[in-house]
Amino acid sequence: MREGTTQSFVGLDIGTSAVRCVIGMLDQNSDGKLSIIGHGSAQNVGMRKGAVVHVDDVVEAVTGAIAEAERVSGTHVGSVTVNVNGGHVLGINSRGVIAISTSNRDITQDDRLRVEEAATIVKLPPNREIIQVFAKNYRLDGQDNIKDPVGMQGVRLEVDTHIVTASTPNLRNLDLVLEKAHLTPNHHTVSSLASAEAVLNRQQKESGTVLIDIGAGTTNIVVLEDGEVQHIAVLPIGGIHVTNDLAIGLKTDLDIAEAVKLEHANLTGVLSKKRSGVTVNKVRHEFDPEDIQMIVEARIEELLEYVDKELKKISRSRKLPGGAVLVGGTSKIPGIAEFTKEKLQIAARVGKLQTIGGLQDTVEDPAYYTAVGLVILDMLLAPQNDSMINGQNSGVFGMVEGLFKRFKR
Repeated sequence: MREGTTQSFVGLDIGTSAVRCVIGMLDQNSDGKLSIIGHGSAQNVGMRKGAVVHVDDVVEAVTGAIAEAERVSGTHVGSVTVNVNGGHVLGINSRGVIAISTSNRDITQDDRLRVEEAATIVKLPPNREIIQVFAKNYRLDGQDNIKDPVGMQGVRLEVDTHIVTASTPNLRNLDLVLEKAHLTPNHHTVSSLASAEAVLNRQQKESGTVLIDIGAGTTNIVVLEDGEVQHIAVLPIGGIHVTNDLAIGLKTDLDIAEAVKLEHANLTGVLSKKRSGVTVNKVRHEFDPEDIQMIVEARIEELLEYVDKELKKISRSRKLPGGAVLVGGTSKIPGIAEFTKEKLQIAARVGKLQTIGGLQDTVEDPAYYTAVGLVILDMLLAPQNDSMINGQNSGVFGMVEGLFKRFKR
């Protein structure tokens, strides 16, 4: 949306426990760098494991987050780029093949679009639909690993793609939420891709990296290699499950278990010297720190086992030079990077936000990274993209151009 002649970009992260909105604009004084001008958040009680279960509750959370971001930025929000989350999100591999019929056999942009379209001709249940198509590599007359065939010559063009599908009812519920909140969706994308745009640099995308976005109800993962999306998955485990385990194991209330997780969860292997109990919300409780660590370790280890199973599906288990990058609220648990390194047997680190301008310090929290990434994608996928950032979207904002094809519903 516009205020005067300046366009703002909006990312809306509708998460299981919270809705976060971030507003950005182009800083004309810094060669088209994104500048954060507003942010807002609101508690969300209308979702379960990334799926809408109470529309009105989610609408209330969305409008609350939007209103706060509008107050901070001084702009009005009418359209957003929003994430699609939940266990209903599935990725499948597909291949498209076309013949080049022009007399000179030159590959054109239309040919590239045709072969990507051919890859989307797959059998899907009637209650599922395609939301994104990622072209991994092209093949021309048997020559493999072509990144961009436009301008080359040949008679047979193929493309290997990773197609992301989602449940139609869940998508309809998400659109209903936006409609009731008087918002227009510019684009839908998976949470992990947005987080990747916020924290991964070009080298990490090229070398092979798995990004693990640990949310409240789900964990989103994306594997990027050679600058392309290789695999996407949504796992049904998140921070809420750690809280539930603590409530059961410590025999305490959920609110106390959540405070224990935030204040005392620890994966460093170093226990408190005071073994008689811990202080939660300024109240002393007789919880053994060793019990807390054991409970948290068990659930995070289970989560990483799921991640490793996904990596094995694409033969990348223990074979990613770029390692694992952790984001999301649960990534703030001390020692989680070393714990991940030990369990996945690859380098691991907690993600850090790429260099942006404006109110960057207000969105440094890993829980905001998905929303920041959605703002970046909202900017890069805008129709005015080329003129606004001088075609330099291969810089800190990654390689979005040509990365995926948008399906309008």
